[in-house]
Amino acid sequence: MNTSLRKSLGFLFLTFSLMHASVALADTKTVYFNGDILTMEGDSPRYVEAVVVEGSKIIYAGDVKGAFNLAGADATPYDLKGQTLLPGFIDTWGHFSLIAQDSLWVNLAYFSKNPPQTRAQLIQKLKTEANVFNGWVIGTGYAEALLSDGPLTLADLDAAFPKQAVLIENISTLTGIVNSAGLKKLGITKQTKAVSGFIPVDPKTGQLTGELIGMPYLDAVAKAVGKYSQDLTFETYRKAEKTYVSNGFTTAQSYEASIADMRDMRLAVDRKIVGIDLIALPTFDTVEQMLVSNPNFQFGAYSLGDHGFMFAGIQVPTDGAPQLRLAYFSKSYLDTTGFLKDWRGFAYYPQSLIDRYAKLAYEKNIQYFGYSNGDAGIDMTLAAISKAIAETGVTEDRRTVIAHSFFVRDDQLDDYRKKNIMAVMMPNGTWMYGDTYLNTLGVERASNLSPLKSASTKGVKIAIHNDTPSSGPNVLFSIWSAVNRKTVGGKILGPDQSIGPYLALQGFTINAAYQYKEEASKGSITAGKLADLVMLDQNPLKVNPNDLKNIRVTRTIKRGVEVYSD
Repeated sequence: MNTSLRKSLGFLFLTFSLMHASVALADTKTVYFNGDILTMEGDSPRYVEAVVVEGSKIIYAGDVKGAFNLAGADATPYDLKGQTLLPGFIDTWGHFSLIAQDSLWVNLAYFSKNPPQTRAQLIQKLKTEANVFNGWVIGTGYAEALLSDGPLTLADLDAAFPKQAVLIENISTLTGIVNSAGLKKLGITKQTKAVSGFIPVDPKTGQLTGELIGMPYLDAVAKAVGKYSQDLTFETYRKAEKTYVSNGFTTAQSYEASIADMRDMRLAVDRKIVGIDLIALPTFDTVEQMLVSNPNFQFGAYSLGDHGFMFAGIQVPTDGAPQLRLAYFSKSYLDTTGFLKDWRGFAYYPQSLIDRYAKLAYEKNIQYFGYSNGDAGIDMTLAAISKAIAETGVTEDRRTVIAHSFFVRDDQLDDYRKKNIMAVMMPNGTWMYGDTYLNTLGVERASNLSPLKSASTKGVKIAIHNDTPSSGPNVLFSIWSAVNRKTVGGKILGPDQSIGPYLALQGFTINAAYQYKEEASKGSITAGKLADLVMLDQNPLKVNPNDLKNIRVTRTIKRGVEVYSD
């Protein structure tokens, strides 16, 4: 840097001493410099020296001299002081509405503050932090594998809460445990028949275990939560937004969004209660309702032009969680204890239903989001897409997605590539459930969990998600999982499916933007794109791979405005 430029910069530093102001003014330019600015443009890392933001847009990304020449003397310099600047993270598959709702309860998850490590600690956390809501004490994010003394039992809950109804939501969001007072409140007895799920009975005692799986659990949650005011809903949205921005997200998604969810999210954006972009992904039955009222309903467009609220497309699930042995496989589970002999999971719906909605999506140009876990579930989605393409003649890239794709086979990945299907995977599942899969599926299948490397090698576009609150919201932890593939027990599961940190970062940035057809406005740092940015205290490409999960988000910027600072 020459002498005259140093003097100019010195003058600017003196003039703008509040260079870390919390809000970037729309009528001034801000220059970010003196750090690792990773643009996420291209298949290999590319850095620039400086970025200029004006209003909501990036207007320059290049050398520092050019940046200050363009910005002029009135610019606000922002010295990164060695931090790393990246495009803001994009949520490809998540539960914004559920994260919001969970803010009302006691967070028992591994990503909570002071997470419980024993059953006694969990009970104590419930007793000290819970507020009775609608007659219930509710805890969320429970994961039995992370308790050193084994799973929580009905007896544990009854001893601690003999009269108070208690519901503990499993981190999977598909199962939970209720105490005896809760079972009584719900009207559940040994004679209650489960529809699309299970109400387990202890084979030794013949008594209820308190566990609820599938629809019995979801019905219990609906009854326990009940309805609450829109003001309280908006308050929970603010808390959910804080969770997102503190982890570097500038775009959030809510899949399985109901009509009420979508109405409230749209209002929250319109009233500026929430400042990040919200994307709703309704299930097929909700989409059908929307199309009945408006056959030309517009999907894939933001309410405020290049930002705001958006209906993304149609979500069609085929099967359930593999850790609960609900995923649908072509071969049986190795451990079928508590299930039928040769149990291989099951399909939620008949193939004809999956076919119907895949065709609807391709006919009406609605983006299709499949949700499949086991390889037989993935076969169903692929068969439906193949039939839809054959019947409609549509071969263009519709950004079709199969989320989770947990146990996708190599031959299925070839089909993904041929049909322009994105694989959106959750590497955190390796850490959380890898040890479980080794026991229930065996080494070969378990090692192929979330095969990001195979997918990328075959030319399949990949993205990464956390599925929060089904796993933690920390992007850097997910990247650590994708790179290291370590289980809770310390095993390395399928090391040949490990990917590098740059490709993992693409899964939350440029590839995530591609999923929503937003690659022209988001996902990388380049002139003309939105100034959605995140700052990290270290560069993920320069730290020891084992330290990736320790990297902190220090600031998040949405459309040029700082929305989070640590």
